[in-house]
Amino acid sequence: MGDKTMRLDRFLTEMTALTRTQAKEAAKKGRVTVNGETAGKTDIKIDPEKDRVFLDGKEISYRAVEYYMLNKPAGVVSATEDGRYPTVVGLIGDRKRKDLFPVGRLDLDTEGLLLITNDGDLAHRLLSPKKHVDKVYEVRYEGKLPEKAGEELEGGIFLEDGTKCLPAKLRTVTEGENGGEALLTLREGKFHQVKRMMEALGCRVVYLKRLSMGSLKLDESLSPGEYRPLTKEELEELTS
Repeated sequence: MGDKTMRLDRFLTEMTALTRTQAKEAAKKGRVTVNGETAGKTDIKIDPEKDRVFLDGKEISYRAVEYYMLNKPAGVVSATEDGRYPTVVGLIGDRKRKDLFPVGRLDLDTEGLLLITNDGDLAHRLLSPKKHVDKVYEVRYEGKLPEKAGEELEGGIFLEDGTKCLPAKLRTVTEGENGGEALLTLREGKFHQVKRMMEALGCRVVYLKRLSMGSLKLDESLSPGEYRPLTKEELEELTS
């Protein structure tokens, strides 16, 4: 086992809004305690898993990594910060870490499954086209799909700008004269990809929701904007 200790200033900057300088000042002013003792300096080593650190009388609990499943609502941007719109990370009110980010992006008006974490290795594995992680979307569209839409997608459809996509799967749920609903499975995440694929088939997407990403499936009990931590089982399946 490696050394689990870390400097107090690093602990405070990772787990609170303080900068390193502010953490140092807070300790000087007697605002920080470790195991009941006032810590006047922040260059001391602590064990974040065993030592109890308080700032202004409030305990700061340590989480090295966090994983949340969010049902992303429309009108929220898949980013850590944005000047114009609320962000998906801002919706995670229980977050301990301030280095969380969304794994991949969903367009502003797209809803559904989004994983919010600070685990960069897992994010890379889930997003790398080489790993072939399936993402399933529920698509409502206007227009009529061509008869061979499924074959075109499985063969790797060309978008209108000439970009070739990896093979994708289409399963029609309902189909009317001028629109319907389908499930679309992709392995990559180009910009506006689902919309552009459907446009290449002569249809316009009117509603889009991501249902799953690899083994992780959206918890149907989460309303748009709601989230919960991943369960141990979900995390094991994702990382196996």
